[in-house]
Amino acid sequence: MNQLSVSLIAITCFLYACRPARNIQTTPPVADTISIAVTPTDNPKEDSARVIKENYDRILAGQIQFTTFNAKIDVEYRDADGKDINANAHLRMYKDSVIWLSLTGPLGIEGIRAYITKDSVKLLNKQDKIYTARSVSYLQEVTELPLDLSSLQNLLAGNPIFFDSTITGYSLSPGSISLFSAGEFFNNLLTIGESDKYLQSCKLNDLDSTRARTCYLTYSAYENKRGYNFSTRRSITVTDKKKLDIELDFRQYDFNETLSFPFSIPKNYKRN
Repeated sequence: MNQLSVSLIAITCFLYACRPARNIQTTPPVADTISIAVTPTDNPKEDSARVIKENYDRILAGQIQFTTFNAKIDVEYRDADGKDINANAHLRMYKDSVIWLSLTGPLGIEGIRAYITKDSVKLLNKQDKIYTARSVSYLQEVTELPLDLSSLQNLLAGNPIFFDSTITGYSLSPGSISLFSAGEFFNNLLTIGESDKYLQSCKLNDLDSTRARTCYLTYSAYENKRGYNFSTRRSITVTDKKKLDIELDFRQYDFNETLSFPFSIPKNYKRN
């Protein structure tokens, strides 16, 4: 198996490691219980609700809204065994319609091309000359996450994922504020800047308290391009029995350009 294939599997492993447990409970893990910090007033509950609503609304307002998005991304993967792999990704998206992804190795040879819509997932393995076509439920089968086209696009664009409107608490730290949401699949601790309201980090805990599995995403190196505040550096750390780290460096990116999404199946490819 070449490095490109291993890198693709590594990214998939990140999603797999964050999958929801089959046995669901509603009590948050003790480590993520949030103490609500408010300024003492005659009505602290009302103040708490106001702070939560204001910051939740700001998070929604700060999400990147686009028609098309394209990027070139350097991907680095490191695992607990010391394996360090690099790959390049060329990404194109049309909002609520398609994700097109091409993965290449260090020599610039394309190995994988993906075409994902609301209904289907299509893959070209260009090295082994194999074509795979599945329904969009394939994403959920592989990752055991409730992924669909919309949630994948949010993940790639840098918007919050699995962030539920059921906010159960918040905490204040110097320069930041964290909101805690208890969703159907995850407890989510999402932190934004207190002044700029940029997304700083997101910590996901699956709802199985018998496991110590966490997924921690950070967002940094923000740039403002065409009115969009965009994080060009992302890190993903997954901790379970072992730890793995993925770094995403967006070298080039743009919004709302005219894009093509080439995907044709050569006649000599085997169907999987």
